[in-house]
Amino acid sequence: MNKLAILLSATITLCSSALAVAANQSEPLNLDELTTAFGWDMDATAITTEKVTDNLYVLFGVGGNIGVSIGSDGVLIVDNQFPNMMSKIDAAVKKLGGDNIDLAVNTHWHFDHAEGNLVLGPRGTILIAHSNARANMAKGGIINLVQSKYRQQPYPDKALPVLTYDSGMQLYYNNEIIDIRHFSPAHTTGDSAVIFRKQNAAHLGDVFNNSGYPFIDADSGGDIDGMITFCAQTLAQMKQGATVIPGHGPITDLKALEDYIRMLEAIRGRVSNMMDEGMTNGGSRLC
Repeated sequence: MNKLAILLSATITLCSSALAVAANQSEPLNLDELTTAFGWDMDATAITTEKVTDNLYVLFGVGGNIGVSIGSDGVLIVDNQFPNMMSKIDAAVKKLGGDNIDLAVNTHWHFDHAEGNLVLGPRGTILIAHSNARANMAKGGIINLVQSKYRQQPYPDKALPVLTYDSGMQLYYNNEIIDIRHFSPAHTTGDSAVIFRKQNAAHLGDVFNNSGYPFIDADSGGDIDGMITFCAQTLAQMKQGATVIPGHGPITDLKALEDYIRMLEAIRGRVSNMMDEGMTNGGSRLC
């Protein structure tokens, strides 16, 4: 495990976390407890929609942002939030002119982006993810959020991706070329960037967080160097004027992604210097 990644994860998460959980909390939380800690209200929260192009949209609700491609081939989504949100997601898709969700890409294995698999898989949606993401979903595990821990349960077979890849795969869907790419361990070891070539748009999942500082899941193999590489490689894939869809936060542009990379590099340098000085994640200067 990369010590710099662990310390960086602790630093940036402690400085920005919205969790109202005691720092010494040691027992893993279940989903109900974590939902309370985050202040999520799935019953009261509506799904809102933002248009990117004529057939590409983003849905916002509880958890990760959902990309939606709608066209003559059907409906493809990127990430899927939670089972309790699925009826609202279905209604939003139908309002946009879609029908059933035919394909769903998971950008990684974490609950707030993939828990909807528990509904979509059993009803026949084709699930797609990086091979490492599928492996993590199958075995479950503890997600260390620094101030708390969450126990993600193993997904049943019908909720697991049925199409996986290692470095990249390409879909021709809705008159679009959709590249699903993995460049390096970053937020986790199984992250995907989903690039809509004709729309000049990319969904990066939690490799790019536009609502606060990033979270690196070091316990699951996440890596600061890899996160920088992943963002830079995605940036290099895009044309000028591209739309960037983060895992959390508002839709943005290439300039924001460039700024994010510079921020990651600056934090890496500062934390590395602190480590050289013998500081730990209990040091007063880490925030």
